[in-house]
Amino acid sequence: MSVVTCLDMEGVLTPEIWINVAEKTGIEKLKLTTRDISDYDELMTMRLGILKENGLKLEDIRQVIGSLELLEGAGDFLDSLRRRCQLIILSDTFYEFADPLIEKMNRPTLFCNNLVINADGGIDDYRLRQRDGKRKAVQALHRLNFKVIAAGDSYNDTTMLSEAEAGILFRPPQNVIDEFPHFPVTTTYEQLRAEIDKALEWIED
Repeated sequence: MSVVTCLDMEGVLTPEIWINVAEKTGIEKLKLTTRDISDYDELMTMRLGILKENGLKLEDIRQVIGSLELLEGAGDFLDSLRRRCQLIILSDTFYEFADPLIEKMNRPTLFCNNLVINADGGIDDYRLRQRDGKRKAVQALHRLNFKVIAAGDSYNDTTMLSEAEAGILFRPPQNVIDEFPHFPVTTTYEQLRAEIDKALEWIED
């Protein structure tokens, strides 16, 4: 097939990892996500500082992630989507975090980032695969002669949505809706699938 659907992971298919870490640890500032802070470097610098201040290590985060399930209906949605087009997950998460959740999705292709882990299991830093990686992934797919449908929920998804033939917002906060009114907004997997099907129809014509 010549069409690839690119989906964000957290907030679209899975719970927000950092929000769940915040709830587990009681650290309110860890609830901030790209829905709240559009500058990813600023957000991650804040998060890593909080982890160091509180002595939290990679294993502490992994324990929280291991307890998470996919959002209700996400598994069935992914299974139905795979029968219609190819699928890639484009996420700003980290391979060191994502594995348990990717396993629950039956291992779709995932493009994300890496963490720098020290000998004690602490998280020293993070390494982006590349800046604005979601948009650049769509551009690379275009160079391979694929058409792209993209869906996400946050500021960091909007360049990907703009680059794709069809961009769709899924359960976005109101501030993202207000700033990007040209993207269709969906709140259920049925609505999201309908928008994807609509895009597939005109792309494949």
